[in-house]
Amino acid sequence: MFKKILIANRGEIAVRIMRSCRELGIPTVAVYSEADRTALHTTYATEAYPIGPAPSAQSYLVAQKIIDVAKKSGADAIHPGYGFLSERAHFATLCKDNGITFIGPDPYAIEQMGEKTLARRTVMAAGVPVVPGTERPVANIADATAAAKKIGYPLMLKAAAGGGGKGMRLVRVESELANAFETAEREATAAFGDGSVYLERFIETPRHIEIQVFGDRHGRVIHLNERECSIQRRNQKVIEEAPSPFVDAEMREQMGSIAVKAAEAVKYVGAGTVEFLVDPNKNFYFLEMNTRIQVEHPVTELTTGYDLVREQIRVAAGLPLEIEPMAPRGHAIEARVYAEDPEKNFMPSPGKLSYIRAPGGQGVRVDTGVYAGFEVTPHYDPMIAKLCTWAPSRARAIERMDRSLSEYVVNGVTTNITFLRRIMQHPAFREGRTDTGFIERYLGGGKRAPAEAKFVDVAMIAAAIRQYEYDRELADRVVTGNEQDRGPSKWRILGRDQSLRLRMGGG
Repeated sequence: MFKKILIANRGEIAVRIMRSCRELGIPTVAVYSEADRTALHTTYATEAYPIGPAPSAQSYLVAQKIIDVAKKSGADAIHPGYGFLSERAHFATLCKDNGITFIGPDPYAIEQMGEKTLARRTVMAAGVPVVPGTERPVANIADATAAAKKIGYPLMLKAAAGGGGKGMRLVRVESELANAFETAEREATAAFGDGSVYLERFIETPRHIEIQVFGDRHGRVIHLNERECSIQRRNQKVIEEAPSPFVDAEMREQMGSIAVKAAEAVKYVGAGTVEFLVDPNKNFYFLEMNTRIQVEHPVTELTTGYDLVREQIRVAAGLPLEIEPMAPRGHAIEARVYAEDPEKNFMPSPGKLSYIRAPGGQGVRVDTGVYAGFEVTPHYDPMIAKLCTWAPSRARAIERMDRSLSEYVVNGVTTNITFLRRIMQHPAFREGRTDTGFIERYLGGGKRAPAEAKFVDVAMIAAAIRQYEYDRELADRVVTGNEQDRGPSKWRILGRDQSLRLRMGGG
């Protein structure tokens, strides 16, 4: 096992990795930018080192700075988390060249699956079904136009070097292609340093379902069931759950077998995710493979009981897989709580978090990297937390999530908490009728109808005022000394007074 692990990341995933390291008795090293000097991951680690200014291009994305800190601190392994350098083959190679273990797949696997058109060719050779599209990036708009005529409309333009919704555009008719091509190319260049894009047929009302795979250095690759990730805004996931309400045992085994075949094609080691688009007739097509731990890995952990990060570390150390394939136990849901405004096209809402009250109770998990007093900056993803619930059934997991969201209080920034509750309460979601267009179709792309917004705001204010008046009435009875009318303690009343002021925007 390793003597010390550097986590080349920040926020909730850095803290989550450190927790597994602490349970294994392994000291951890944090790296931080100037904006993260007082971040939770910085203070939670055994030791921490600065790596530069706030912009990630000058700190978290500078591979040599990370290597220098690893050498200085004596770390013999690096866990990249997700994002940043996690899917950069050159970083994995740099670690190897410096005698440091990269906790992830080999550079070859990252290269084969990192460039999306190369990944398509790789899995096609292994017999994995893919969505019809170009096998290589298109060089210019003329090539794109010619390819589009063969593929047919509607189609998707996608960044060849990355994912997460960046450099992705839907094109329904030829007249939209030129502008979409330029926009996708520009966005891909900004996000990944590579403007290459490719074309893929657009599947109407698809589900986004992924399979968790795991491989070790002894040639064994397994899958740990699926996750449903269809609830998305701007091609980025918002709600994930396991198992999928659309997948039965037979389909799970079919998709799992295909995912394992894709991983075996590149001799995959560690945790990875094979993502599929699934049409209404249950036909599924390879979308991409993410060669890292996923944001939504907690729902797999909750339905298997496994610690996937712990297993990543063990496998990287050369140990055989300790986990076994198993049917999912119960149901888990993850909601991504962001500092953003759904009413304004999910625009980020940076600012200082003045007060936080996180939910709790049976079957509730909160992964976070922030605290009251911490500032959400515009430099990084505005995620506040990943709120997860588990229950024996999907219906109960949804009820538990709705209850947990109702308890979540975050002041100082605008959040998407109310929007997440709208998803939980929507009949189509509760019935499992989801696809990647759910938010646009059922929730106005994030915006509430004027009547709905007015009703919700007035109802919340009225309920808060009525509770305040009720507590005051009980307090008056306590003062009279009437034992039969004795209400809650003054401490409880004062607490509710404070809660009302916070909800109404007071200090």
